[in-house]
Amino acid sequence: MPAGPTQLAGQRVAEALDRALPGIVTVSNDEWVEVAPARVDEALHWLHDSEEFDAAQLSSLCAVDYHDHFAVVYHLQSLDLNHQIVLKARVSDHEEPALPSSYPIYKGALLQEREVYDLMGIRFEGHPDLRRIFLWDGFPGHPLRKDFMGIGQGLTSGLRRFPFEDKANPDRQLNRDNLIGDEQDVPSEWSGTAPA
Repeated sequence: MPAGPTQLAGQRVAEALDRALPGIVTVSNDEWVEVAPARVDEALHWLHDSEEFDAAQLSSLCAVDYHDHFAVVYHLQSLDLNHQIVLKARVSDHEEPALPSSYPIYKGALLQEREVYDLMGIRFEGHPDLRRIFLWDGFPGHPLRKDFMGIGQGLTSGLRRFPFEDKANPDRQLNRDNLIGDEQDVPSEWSGTAPA
């Protein structure tokens, strides 16, 4: 069985990026490299086309909320060279977070950017179909953000009703007008106390 891919040192990737695209790297360490958010698409394009790195596949794209900023994390992989690269872009604007879309470079970003938008609220400029993927239109806020519990404007966090009905299982069907937690409307397997 062949060995799994090697993760390239962030400093090695940072040095190559800085030679090719001066001033693009903001921070790097042994595991990852962070680039200027407005230029993340340049970095991705260069890594994708580079013979040295051949980052032809976007394995995953996710985001992390650090309270004062977001980090969008790109896991890139070269199947031919059997290595991985971790690239990050810091997004400081919590009110209107945005980055250039990676979809023009990696078609696999189509659904991954929609997921990050839906759950974290980060917009990807240039994405061809940026809309919610899991939650319904009108859902208040973005549930993986750390400020989600305090969404304000008279709203409370969490689901006030389910957006579905399970007609095949009437005992699991909830009354849409009642709040979750009202024992008379919660299926029996959901009642009781949650572990502390």
